[in-house]
This record gives sequence, structure tokens and C-alpha cells, in this order.
Amino acid sequence: MTTQIVQDGGLTLRHVSKRFAGDAAAPVLDRIDLSIASGEFVSIVGASGCGKSTLLRLIAGLDGDYDGEIDFGGERVVTTDLSRGIVFQDHRLFPWLDVAQNVAVALRNAPLSKAEKARAVAEHIELVGLKGHERHYPHQLSGGMAQRVAIARGLVTRPRLLLLDEPFGALDALTRSRLQLELQRIWEHERITMVLVTHDVEEAVLLSDRIVVMQARPGRIGEVVEVAVPRPRKLGDRKVAQLRDDIVETFFTDAA
Repeated sequence: MTTQIVQDGGLTLRHVSKRFAGDAAAPVLDRIDLSIASGEFVSIVGASGCGKSTLLRLIAGLDGDYDGEIDFGGERVVTTDLSRGIVFQDHRLFPWLDVAQNVAVALRNAPLSKAEKARAVAEHIELVGLKGHERHYPHQLSGGMAQRVAIARGLVTRPRLLLLDEPFGALDALTRSRLQLELQRIWEHERITMVLVTHDVEEAVLLSDRIVVMQARPGRIGEVVEVAVPRPRKLGDRKVAQLRDDIVETFFTDAA
């Protein structure tokens, strides 16, 4: 796949490979090439063990030990940066801090005044639909509300890229579908680059401009699928279901 450097919120991976230290087996990731344009929503799907989350950690800068090149906005990714936010499956809220304080943690090193930080926190709590819950503590929140806080915390630094690692994987089906729609709304409002790792192919079709289908052993890109279904999309829509089935079928073809 031909790659190019995309400036600003664009992300480019060239021949990215990853092998864990002391592991003589096949690499976890093998020569990944991918370009993601500024403002694009891309999902990464694949069977367990294909390296989806490992790839996301490399893009986030949580692991700088890899071969190849990862460029974001024309600069090599070597460590974490406020321009790249991340949301995990586990919300990772601090239990001794309330909602507003948990969101504000992300701004600890931001070059903003106290008033600017307070304004940013309030704006992003409202963005995720939690206005009025600022003084609630994590034990007072449902799982879905806690994930909304995590998303607000990931966005409050105004990142140019938001990375989402199975953010709804631990939620019940109803809450998950509600937050999928909420994430659609937030992306349409913010228009930042988003990269979602998910095992839910229908979720990927619902949210994405493109879907990267990973193959395992070693982890590599099998194909990149354009999602031509018009927005807004709904779960159960015939075109969404058909594309989901087509992608799932590739998993069985690859395993054969």
C-alpha cells in the first residue's frame, strides 16, 4: 500500500514491525504500512492476537521500541504527547477524584490558566452529556457514565488524534449501542482524527470511514475496507449488516 505523510492530524506508518524482547517467535506486527488523513475515523479489527492493541500503543507513544517509522503531523512518534489522546476499555478513573477532577487530570501539564482549564473541563463534560454530574465520584457512576468521563478526559487536551482501545468492550449491549451513537456525535462535532480498535465489526462499520482488517501470526494488514454507507448510520441497517457480514467472511477465508 502506498503511503504518504499527511500534515496536521494525519498519521503515517511505514514498515512498522514489533517483536517483544527475547521472543524468538514470529513478530507481533510485521511491516505495517498505513496512512490516515486528518479528521478521518479509522477502525482496526481482527481476531485476538493479531496485534491490534499493540499497534495502538505504538501510535500512542506508550511503547517506542519498534522498527519502521510512525509519523504524526510530520514528526516521528517516540513517546506520549498531548496531541494524542487515548481511551482504554477500563476507564481508569481515580476513585478519590470526582468527575471534574478526573477530567482535569489530563490538563495538569497543559500551558493554560486555572480559569482556562476549568472552562475546558466544563465544556468537555457537557460534550459527553454529563453536565450536572461534575461532583459525582466514580463509585456513583454507571459503567457507561464512567466511559463518558474517560472520553472527556481524552478530549479535554484538544488532541489532534484520539485513540480508542476497545472503549465499550466491557459494557452491556444497550449501553454500548448508546455510546456508539454518542461517539458518532462527538466525532462529527470535533472532527479530529480517531482510531478505534474493536473486536466488534458492526461497531467498526457504524463509526468508520475505513476499516483496517488485521491478520495474525504475524500481525499484518489483510485489507483496508472503505465504508461507503451514508451517515448517519444505525445498527441493524441493511447496508451496515451486509458490510459487517462481508468483513466477517474474510476472517473465515483467511483462517482456511
